[in-house]
Amino acid sequence: MTFSESPGETIGRSGIDLDEVTVAGLSRAMAAGKLTSAELVRFYLQRIAFWNPVLGAVISVSPDAADQASAVDQARAEGAELGPLAGIPVLIKDNISVAGSPATAGSPALLGASAEDAFLIGRLRAASAVIIGKANLSEWANFRSTQSSSGWSSLGGQAVNPHGTGRNPSGSSSGSAVAVAAGLAPLAVGTETDGSIVSPAHACGIVGIKPTLGLISRSGIVPISAEQDTAGPMTRSVADAAALLGALAGADQADLATSQAAGQPVGYTQFLDPAALEGARIGIWRDGSAQATAAAAAVLNDVVSLLSAQGAEIVDPVQLTGANKIGEHEFIALRHEFKDDLNAYLAALGGEHPRSLGELIEFDISNADRVLTHFGQEIFEQAEATSGRSAPEWPAAREHARTLARSGLDGALTEHRLDAVLALTGNPAWLTDYVLGDHYSVGTSSPAAVSGYPAITVPAGKVSGLPVGVSLIGPAWSEPRLIALAHAFELARG
Repeated sequence: MTFSESPGETIGRSGIDLDEVTVAGLSRAMAAGKLTSAELVRFYLQRIAFWNPVLGAVISVSPDAADQASAVDQARAEGAELGPLAGIPVLIKDNISVAGSPATAGSPALLGASAEDAFLIGRLRAASAVIIGKANLSEWANFRSTQSSSGWSSLGGQAVNPHGTGRNPSGSSSGSAVAVAAGLAPLAVGTETDGSIVSPAHACGIVGIKPTLGLISRSGIVPISAEQDTAGPMTRSVADAAALLGALAGADQADLATSQAAGQPVGYTQFLDPAALEGARIGIWRDGSAQATAAAAAVLNDVVSLLSAQGAEIVDPVQLTGANKIGEHEFIALRHEFKDDLNAYLAALGGEHPRSLGELIEFDISNADRVLTHFGQEIFEQAEATSGRSAPEWPAAREHARTLARSGLDGALTEHRLDAVLALTGNPAWLTDYVLGDHYSVGTSSPAAVSGYPAITVPAGKVSGLPVGVSLIGPAWSEPRLIALAHAFELARG
């Protein structure tokens, strides 16, 4: 039986169909006594046990997941005040540390690292969520090799897109996307440096939010670059993404980038406005998806028509000046930043593991039969060859990349008085290929990723059964408006 042939399932006594799961619906069922968190967690753990050997979405399950759920049920029975995600299972990308489960980044090199709750995990526990396990990912968040296969890690194997035999889930938050799309967890947390939330969300047909840099703490997350790294929600609906974003967001004294997070909304479900498209001004960035297949481009055209029918004012096309030049400068900057940030992270991390990027390279060579089976570590070696942020070429590369990203978006948003820029998130999922690596042909994530601005991708259609998403991008701290627009679009799309 392939995944697509799986019969519908209902969750315990609740009568809720798996395909209709929402945070709000599960919360109502638990509040009404029709479902317990223990039953809910058991349901998802059973699905993981059955489907994960096929899908490769989960690296490990939490040994205390049942105890976490029972504690929430007990607190509910005693009338204690519970958080907004009370009893809801959440899967965590395995580059985020959880007590008892080190952040491995998919590599055996970090199996002996210390394991304490990252700041965002503390936020989830405060929201009464249940951490059920760690999601597979592209090893080292796709920053190890120039010919990597997204969704593959030494520890988790190859994550598989549930929408097509042999199709890749994209990355690097591959397992998070696959798990949500396949109903192995209602909510998952991913991370992004450039595209690692929105691309797998798009490829697997779910919602992903790449928030403003600094809205969510990076403490306890294996870094690529503090200039771009962020965690974010990956869910089946915009409403669920809004609920998870509210739980994750918050200021962390250990992450100075989050200093402005304290002034942001306490929650985001309040911005779910079904009428948000009426009168909204949305610019269509077509150049970013110029290499899209004809069928994917047709999805974008259908989206534009739907937005117009819902009362949005469309500016088509808009230009993001210099967007095609961002990547060259960005990659130079990231290699330098990665060396510094990873070295600092490893040096401060407790436990037994390589203490520097150089030691990590040697670990991979010594364990080549396990970690270098499908692709190498060219990016590691390129980064190690730099002198980090002290290199004379670094400041200009970072400044050029950020300036191009921000000026392009700011120019379009300001000139046309836009609420958001909309673009095709990517082409349909490619076939996994260990010889040639990933087949990226369309990616529109860089302007938001490099500028530090928010983006949200939402399913928009299918091509030969494979999902295609569109991304809404706005200025810094515009999550409330983007969520409103994405929610209204999602409802209109049906």
